[in-house]
Amino acid sequence: MNLHQFKFVQEAVRRNLNLTEAAKALHTSQPGVSKAIIELEEELGVEIFARHGKRLKRVTEPGQHVIASIELIMREVGNLRRIGEQFSAQDSGTLSIATTHTQARYVLPVPVVKLREAYPKVNVSLHQGSPAQVAQMVLDEVAEIGVATESLDAYDGLVTLPCYEWQHVLVLPKDHPLATKERVSLEDLAAEPLITYHPSFTGRTRIDHAFAQKKLSPRIALEAIDSDVIKTYVRLGLGVGIVAEMAVREDSNDDLAVRPMGQVIGQNVARVAFKRGAYLRNFVFKFAELLSDRLDRNLIAKALSGHYDDYEL
Repeated sequence: MNLHQFKFVQEAVRRNLNLTEAAKALHTSQPGVSKAIIELEEELGVEIFARHGKRLKRVTEPGQHVIASIELIMREVGNLRRIGEQFSAQDSGTLSIATTHTQARYVLPVPVVKLREAYPKVNVSLHQGSPAQVAQMVLDEVAEIGVATESLDAYDGLVTLPCYEWQHVLVLPKDHPLATKERVSLEDLAAEPLITYHPSFTGRTRIDHAFAQKKLSPRIALEAIDSDVIKTYVRLGLGVGIVAEMAVREDSNDDLAVRPMGQVIGQNVARVAFKRGAYLRNFVFKFAELLSDRLDRNLIAKALSGHYDDYEL
């Protein structure tokens, strides 16, 4: 048996047992993938996959144990590579970060700049996606660290730590009737066309939950994943907007009124995620520390080893 066989099995599972897609992802041929998996099964003396003709239909019971072992082996192979990189080139390499648009646009620029100042030979690669995609990229080792608000703590293969707390804010034209109110209620918002995030992004589930608790149905006029897009449509008069507070901190919003909504919607917690059992290079720890003064190397190392209790922000 060899690592190529393990990689082929792993990719077949990731691609929902579609060997054609697995072969494309691995830049090889579909017959080559199929042959390697069959050879591994013959060597082990068990079927990893049940088949219908030449198609893989499901993972067998012994196959589940084999795949769990393969995941462990491949994770440690990745760790060996990172250990080699760490000690052969202490201060260089690539830091791959998986995150959402809001984090990439409003939160990460300062930590990234500070990391480059501390480690000028380190390249930074940003991978943007939905929170679920962020989690999967960390699990698949496309990224070493993930940053998002939604979903990250729902994956057993990830170790996540709370990073910082934030709230939603209401943005609306300054001549809008609600702009005269210092405190805007959910009842006020329920009467207005609302522009906010897509359901899987930037704390949208908390917004929906707040309305549901009041037995209110918001009138959603437009959903987007980009805070700047939401503000653009607010300016065009399509409705009032709910965005993350960091989206109105730095750029000019002189034409918009801003009202905090944490008291009625609640607080959100952004989390940082690592693959369970991963070996992290020095600059990965450094970047996490730059993200939040609540994170330090010792805490992260304890979390990765399984010896920690989650803490409150």
